[in-house]
Amino acid sequence: MNWKSISERILEGGKITETEALAVLESPENDLLEIVQAAFRIRQNYFGRTVAIHLLQNVKSGKCPEDCTFCSQSTRAINDVKRYDMQPVNVIMEGADAAVARNAKRYCMVSSTRSPNPNELATVCEATVKIKAKYPHLEICSSLGLLTEEKALKLKVAGVNRFNHNLETSRNFFPNVVTTHDFEERINTARIAKKVGLDLCCGGLYGMGESLKDRVDLAFALADLDVDSIPVNFLDPRPGTPFYGKPNPMTPNSALLALCMMRFVNPTSELRVAGGREKTLRGLQSLAFYPANSIFTAGYLTTGGQSYEEDKQLIEDAGFEIEIAGEKNTA
Repeated sequence: MNWKSISERILEGGKITETEALAVLESPENDLLEIVQAAFRIRQNYFGRTVAIHLLQNVKSGKCPEDCTFCSQSTRAINDVKRYDMQPVNVIMEGADAAVARNAKRYCMVSSTRSPNPNELATVCEATVKIKAKYPHLEICSSLGLLTEEKALKLKVAGVNRFNHNLETSRNFFPNVVTTHDFEERINTARIAKKVGLDLCCGGLYGMGESLKDRVDLAFALADLDVDSIPVNFLDPRPGTPFYGKPNPMTPNSALLALCMMRFVNPTSELRVAGGREKTLRGLQSLAFYPANSIFTAGYLTTGGQSYEEDKQLIEDAGFEIEIAGEKNTA
């Protein structure tokens, strides 16, 4: 397979086929750097050498009634995850202060819930208004479960820039991961976010036992939704979940190939190497910046991660630079 010619085709407005995308994941290890370089040509064309940093705040923890098998915040998971209701506005704003201190482009408010109730939605909206008044260039993302159009509009009016709602996996594999709602409900919320003018952050989780074809199908489902941002997570099995104790089949090389495949299929989307990157990529973390142009820093929702200082050093050592909020990309 001539990966350079495929990247040139994509840069000229063409598309990669599903067969070619699957071939990325099936490639021998000797082809890895060639594929990474081809993905980088696309990434560099649209995003230069900048890396956008995101900071997460778990604004409501361990209270979700859904049965997502990977999630330690499900009420069905038996563990010591902190469980608390929606944080007050002042605490949510402290998270925004921390995001700005770490040169984050976006501050992400995440709630463990099926769908926000009126009081929770009002709290997120009030916090957003106050954060925007204090930090007008800081972009706000919220992840609050399933949405109606009315709820989405309230978020948009308050100043939320982006809504996150991951598909998690392919339509085919989804019933193996979640049974309390279906794939179409996730698609519907994603479409609602786009309809009201919110940027759509929508990605998934690799390493749950899905096939390589499932990984490709997820990438093309995201392309069909015209997502603005794609977080790619790698399973880090959490205590109390059905996946705990099961090995993650993702190797550093297979994770890099998955990121490259996602870049080929979604060339203009922000691509974020997200949860599980430290444990899955290990010593190859810096190579993830060649297909991806975004990371979370200072940990995730219920797990720790590298500090901002470590991530800043990682970015700089790889020859990339942090994208500052409010500054336009020069690619």
